[in-house]
Amino acid sequence: MTARRLWVLTSTRADFGLLYWLLREIEADPRLELMLAVTGTHLSPEFGMTVQEIEKAGLAIHRRMEILLSSDTRTAMTKAMGLAMLECGHALEVDRPDMVVLLGDRFEIVPVALAAVAHGIPVAHLHGGETSSGAIDEYFRHAVTKLATFHFPATEAYRRRIVQMGEAPARVFNLGAPGLDHLHRSEIIERGALFEALGLDPDRPTALVTYHPVTGDMHGDAQQDVAALLEALASFDALRFVFTKANADSQGRAINAQLEAWCEANPERGRLFDNLGQRLYHGCLRHLDVVIGNSSSGLVEAPSFRRPVVNVGKRQQGRIAAPNVISTSNDVAAIRDGVRRALDDLFKAGLSDMRNPYDRFGDGSTSTRIKDVLATVEITPQLLQKRFHDIDVGESGVYEKHRGDHDHV
Repeated sequence: MTARRLWVLTSTRADFGLLYWLLREIEADPRLELMLAVTGTHLSPEFGMTVQEIEKAGLAIHRRMEILLSSDTRTAMTKAMGLAMLECGHALEVDRPDMVVLLGDRFEIVPVALAAVAHGIPVAHLHGGETSSGAIDEYFRHAVTKLATFHFPATEAYRRRIVQMGEAPARVFNLGAPGLDHLHRSEIIERGALFEALGLDPDRPTALVTYHPVTGDMHGDAQQDVAALLEALASFDALRFVFTKANADSQGRAINAQLEAWCEANPERGRLFDNLGQRLYHGCLRHLDVVIGNSSSGLVEAPSFRRPVVNVGKRQQGRIAAPNVISTSNDVAAIRDGVRRALDDLFKAGLSDMRNPYDRFGDGSTSTRIKDVLATVEITPQLLQKRFHDIDVGESGVYEKHRGDHDHV
């Protein structure tokens, strides 16, 4: 029996962390052959050269493709997308995998999905059906959904949304978020070792802060937003801050420059890290006092640690949020109020029985289940003859959700 070849793309530290256990599962299954393609910020010294994490993990890299330019303007982003189309189009022609596996909503995965479709290769997409109206990723995510053949959303609400978009229900599998398998399979670093690695005093309250550009706001000013965030944080004299750099979206470099300048001016209060890595990042979610910013990890991963999250601005607007998430505007006063509430003992006590809406099975089995579908799902020449699956409509002629459907828990 010939192993089914899966061409899996990773372009950032974030998606590698979410894909890690799925990659391990694919690698260990004799029914499958892993073809790991590495690109984007993984290959950039500016963003920590995180390809080294992949190498340290012992995963074999099938291809390295440089597409990132030394600029984060919207023009640079479109040029990077063009480079991704050229590089991946050629790579897929040479490699001829049986399936391409993509995760999330980064701009660079759209041209990869397009190249796969052009070559007649089915696409499996993870984390589709979500919404984040404050980011341009909203467009990219749904575009990849329509280019994909198989779908692995993280919640039932997202599964229904993909079906609503015309995808065949039999090809949409709600198995949870694979990145949460870390919390069941990996050993979380102990508190003392974490603070030693961070170079911080464990006896002082500390916040984890990550702020990415709000790319969906074409007229937004990331520098003004970060200035407001830093002004709000500076008012909490007892708190220290572990900052992680923004991603490679437009205006990301400007954000990183502001954070670097603030940490240099306030070395006793904040430290900026290019990349914490999965082990230290999860350690921060476990042991630090509060998570602040606009990273999706605050909504997807932090609930498993019952960690208070202050979600700032519009970037994650529309995502399912657990009770640990306090959403605020970018206004200085609103951020201050959010942090005060997050640090309140009564608020934290109310999170003791909270469940994570993205962890469907709660046993670290999501990657195994996804891998089994990838290994056994039928691939036929007719598979790419895609049809729009029409859903039931009510008497009004428009789609009617089942009673009780909602996007909050």
